[in-house]
Amino acid sequence: MSDYIALYRKFRPPTFDDVRGQDHIVTTLKNQIRAERIGHAYLFTGTRGTGKTSVARILARAVNCEHPKDGNPCGNCDTCRAIESAQGLGTIVEIDAASNNGVENIREIIEEVSYSPTVGRYKVYIIDEAHMITTSAFNALLKTLEEPPSYCIFILATTDVQKVPITILSRCQRYDFRRIDAETIVERLREVCSREAVDAEDRALSYIARKADGSMRDSLSLLDQCIAFHYGETLTFDRVLDVLGAVDATVFHTLFERISHQEVTEVLQLVSDQVSQGRDLTQFVSDFVWYLRDLMLVSASPRGADAIDMSAENLEQLRAQAAQADLDTILRYIHICSGLLADLRQAVQKRILVETALIRLCKPQTDRDEAALRDRLRILEAHDGRTGELLRAWESGSLGVTQTPADHAVPPVQAAEAPAPAPRILPEAVPEDVRQIVQEWPALLQKMDVTMRHCLNGALLSLDQDRQLLIVLDNPAGYDMMKREDSQAELDRFLSEQTGKRVPFELRLSARQERERHYPDLRTVLGTDMDIEEEDFDPDDID
Repeated sequence: MSDYIALYRKFRPPTFDDVRGQDHIVTTLKNQIRAERIGHAYLFTGTRGTGKTSVARILARAVNCEHPKDGNPCGNCDTCRAIESAQGLGTIVEIDAASNNGVENIREIIEEVSYSPTVGRYKVYIIDEAHMITTSAFNALLKTLEEPPSYCIFILATTDVQKVPITILSRCQRYDFRRIDAETIVERLREVCSREAVDAEDRALSYIARKADGSMRDSLSLLDQCIAFHYGETLTFDRVLDVLGAVDATVFHTLFERISHQEVTEVLQLVSDQVSQGRDLTQFVSDFVWYLRDLMLVSASPRGADAIDMSAENLEQLRAQAAQADLDTILRYIHICSGLLADLRQAVQKRILVETALIRLCKPQTDRDEAALRDRLRILEAHDGRTGELLRAWESGSLGVTQTPADHAVPPVQAAEAPAPAPRILPEAVPEDVRQIVQEWPALLQKMDVTMRHCLNGALLSLDQDRQLLIVLDNPAGYDMMKREDSQAELDRFLSEQTGKRVPFELRLSARQERERHYPDLRTVLGTDMDIEEEDFDPDDID
């Protein structure tokens, strides 16, 4: 078998001096070792891949080293060599609390603590994922953690410190590991590439560092993946995008342009293209948020480009787009896409959520908040000079909401306007009309506008006790959009036009696996020869 070792294991830091991005912790621990002021219990907390377990192992070796060098383990003394070999297995004990989190596991530790180490001065217990320990197991460990033998040290590592009881926290020295900044990660990746004889573009390494989101381990794993896919070749930015399923900035440039011009069909087609190419939609939205962030910085400040990691060509394109974009619109896009990103982590139908959010961006009239109102005014301003004049007056404060100054007064009506025609009163729909709607539903969907069609696609049609049409949806995003007053008015108008009658309806939300138990599907019922009589039809009679 191959002796290959993953990069994140191969380049695990052997000493404190090799740890990157955690200087505030490394300095404190080195000073403790030099002054021999070593604590009996430590708690390392922070996001994944920031060095908690690596620092714990270095600390365990350093406290046992016979000749520590500036707080670092020397690696050459008998104790250091014994710890590296099988002879020192009882000196440093690593426990995975995710699978050893019960009272019985803690009792085994308590029994072992009574025995001093055979190698070195200290027996060090490193408990990883400590937040997974049960409450009763924590209680069993409490007394030992508070007053362990003089030769025993506990190091607890966790990514979720809120789950650790306060009684445990109060007995430990707590160290918070920070996310590692992108520059530090890129510097480390360059060093790894140099030692592995891999030729890589700085732009490619910068993208890997940004995608790692502050995790050194994740960045090394991603680099390992990219190297394996293009083994023996130069690691370029385009190849990294290809491996990681990411999207080039030109796609987001096009996406922003189409959203700004309200080209809904083109926007949905772009999403469809990304799905067909196997792109991850969560990553797609995340990268688009980053693109909007870059666009926001360039639009907000002349020096905003200094904080952007981008090629000169793409940066020039970004500046040109920012010159034509409205900052309020960009902020609205970021707000909606950030909320979408949070929803995608728990979503099953990710594509529907993405399409719904992008339609909201294209059609600000579907929202009622101030940001959407500004976006609607921006669109009107682009098509009407008078609207632009009023918008500028409103923003300057000279045009109020409840008053209209003389210089912005609405011009008087020169001639009497003809009275508006009385609204047409339509007859109520009867069961035969409902039958027609149910039977023609697929064709009716095709006649709807794209927003309504996406929201109602897959709806179940049923009846309530009052013979009112029920439209049952299983998509929360589509349900929320259709529950808007203007959306229901539009659907009411559409059904009236198609049938020539007023069709009372009600929208409901129900999970797909439950709705057919609670709502009889009319398409199934009306598919038989059963006649619907207005006076004796009762939905409760349907099994």
